[in-house]
Amino acid sequence: MASYVLTVACESTRGIIAAISTYLAEMKCNITDSSQFDDAVTGAFFMRVSFDSEGGVLKDELAEKFGPIAEQFGMEAEFHDLSVRPKVVIMVSRFGHCLNDILYRWRIGALKIDIVAVVSNHLDYQKVVVNHDLPFYHVPVSKENKASAEARMMEIVEDTNADLIVLARYMQVLSNEICRKMSGRIINIHHSFLPSFKGANPYKQAYERGVKLIGATAHYVTADLDEGPIIEQETARVTHAQSAADYVTIGRDVESQVLARAILAHAQQRTFVNGDRVIVFPPSPGAYASDRMG
Repeated sequence: MASYVLTVACESTRGIIAAISTYLAEMKCNITDSSQFDDAVTGAFFMRVSFDSEGGVLKDELAEKFGPIAEQFGMEAEFHDLSVRPKVVIMVSRFGHCLNDILYRWRIGALKIDIVAVVSNHLDYQKVVVNHDLPFYHVPVSKENKASAEARMMEIVEDTNADLIVLARYMQVLSNEICRKMSGRIINIHHSFLPSFKGANPYKQAYERGVKLIGATAHYVTADLDEGPIIEQETARVTHAQSAADYVTIGRDVESQVLARAILAHAQQRTFVNGDRVIVFPPSPGAYASDRMG
């Protein structure tokens, strides 16, 4: 029995939920989880429905016959097959904590994605990636070759049919062209000290100011660099007794967790970009289950 997710975005009006639930029932589908959000400010409506196709109706037929309902309500609607994993390209520089965390979660089945490539402007993690039987691409970046390097990166993305790019502490600024082309399909992670502590050694700056909370932010990348729509955040408490190096270590752990949660939410079709915000629906039952413990 196939399991699917239906995602819907449209203008809020009466009858949407009734129309969707009635349609799925008529198609012999059993709803297993449902979330919706009515944005009173923008008038937008978002919905995510998980269901089992108990009658054996396949995704393409479900989508085709749903067409009149989508047209009636002016919906952006899409059916997703839960057995199909999104293809992901990971980009990393010289900080490997997020990459290693993603690889572990992927290996045990806690992060149900297909990693189709790892791209880096350095060779530090080539062996780690190759040992996971994953393709590694070294694409050096400098002021002189930035345009050609980005062209090579996009070539890799297109050749692998990647659905998502994950910047796992990739320390290069992407061009506006790539940000526009991959809008809603690039996730970045960074510390949450912006805009207070910019530039080099933000954790040292935070330590010197006696910060008591440190954290991380995962967001979709836009031309506004680190100001794209936020998907996930987390904080950790620190005290005066800890050093700047402690801040870095704690921050590294938070960054890894936050990025993994953001990737998981995107992979499970739980995120909806709503202007400068992201609607993130809660996970369905079993969403965190792993294929094996370790």
